[in-house]
Amino acid sequence: MSLSSALSIAQSALLATSKQTSVVSRNVADASNPDYTRRIAVVTSTAPGARMVEIQRTANDLLFRQNLQALSAWSGQSTLYDGMDQLDLSVNGVDNASSPSTAIANLQKALQLYATTPSNQNLGTSVVDAAKQVVNSLNSGTKAIQDFRTQADSQIATAVNDLNSLLSQFQDANKAVISGTRSGTDVSDALDQRDALLKKISEYVPVSTFTRGDNDMVITTRDGTTLFETVPRSVTFTPSSGYSAGTPGNTIYIDNVPVSAGTGDNTTADGKLAGLLKLRDGVASTMQSQLDEIARGLITAFAETAPSQPNATGLFTWSGAPAIPAAGTLVDGLAGSISINAAFDPSAGGNPALLRDGGANGAAYVVNTGGASYADLLISYGNKLDQPMAFDTSTGIAVSSGVSDYAANAIGWFEGVRQQASTNADSKQALAARTAEALSNDTGVNVDQEMSLLLDLEHTYQASAHMMKTVGDMLDSLLAAVG
Repeated sequence: MSLSSALSIAQSALLATSKQTSVVSRNVADASNPDYTRRIAVVTSTAPGARMVEIQRTANDLLFRQNLQALSAWSGQSTLYDGMDQLDLSVNGVDNASSPSTAIANLQKALQLYATTPSNQNLGTSVVDAAKQVVNSLNSGTKAIQDFRTQADSQIATAVNDLNSLLSQFQDANKAVISGTRSGTDVSDALDQRDALLKKISEYVPVSTFTRGDNDMVITTRDGTTLFETVPRSVTFTPSSGYSAGTPGNTIYIDNVPVSAGTGDNTTADGKLAGLLKLRDGVASTMQSQLDEIARGLITAFAETAPSQPNATGLFTWSGAPAIPAAGTLVDGLAGSISINAAFDPSAGGNPALLRDGGANGAAYVVNTGGASYADLLISYGNKLDQPMAFDTSTGIAVSSGVSDYAANAIGWFEGVRQQASTNADSKQALAARTAEALSNDTGVNVDQEMSLLLDLEHTYQASAHMMKTVGDMLDSLLAAVG
């Protein structure tokens, strides 16, 4: 081997080692970056003594896709659970203290106490006051639910804007990958950026991807709707300024295809958008329907009856008074409009003794004509709160019960779906953590391994440098001998 060949080989080795060292140093510097994929400097020989270094990413497409799916599921479930926590506190209060169920239980106690001493009109006033608390619970619960739906609607609009922004950023990253692939330059950083954006996108909607020539990536939703192909597809949504009971929410569209909230109570709400839709149009709307049915049950239970006369509203009234809402039929917004009949309310000039005697709707409805100890009507009102009546089956509660039990079942229904959402959120979070850990173990940086490799490269560099020094000394000796 000639000295010039040996010198060329040593120089090539030094350059290759220098590039390898640079890659390892970059790995160590970005070891804590969850979006960084470990690089490998692959050395190949292109000619006798010549070396070329190619930088490769240790990507794992299967683990990455699994992580995307897990992130989407976790995002949807955590959105659901967090929203339910907020909804429960705003409607039912701490430990259900402000729930209709608690207020109705207090009303029953007040009725029972009044029935023991019907001549005491202070106890009658206490019943009216307890009824006012029931009305306040239903009215404020309705407002809280509709405010929550409006807030969820605003969050959907924000999420849609964020998703469109991420898709625009993804377009720039994808262009950088394509351009670098075509020119043969290192695209590792651009690929990392593109993958990081995919993770963020998957938090909003579940995604699937496939790669075409020149590393060009296409994104679709889980149901096959194209989200990105060369350019982002438009994600559109028209927010509402406010909601009332029974008002449907506007749809989210991806490339003019509607986004689904999922088919199950909790388990198929993948992605933040689906979770918000489920809260706005599913959980919150069902809670509102249950409150409306509780209000209808109360109006029915306290209705005044008379022979040959239609039933008429009693202690609780509504906009359709004196008629009673149809049995088993949901009246949207009834919980927000139910009120106390002024005929019973002392603060409005009414007489609470009408609870004992009847007659708020005229003489035909009078039951007691003068007995101060008459308690039958009061007892019947208390019993009617526990007597089974027909409720609309679309409200998620199919058990036949009285209005007091129905109100308790409404809390049970909500706690059931919230507990399911909590369990699902925990399991999805664990799955997201496990897939992220598996991906990191396979494609992330192990600092100990990198430092060991760096030590090996140092030895290689020293050997190449020593070889160059030896060749240099030999050339110096040769030139000295010739001179």
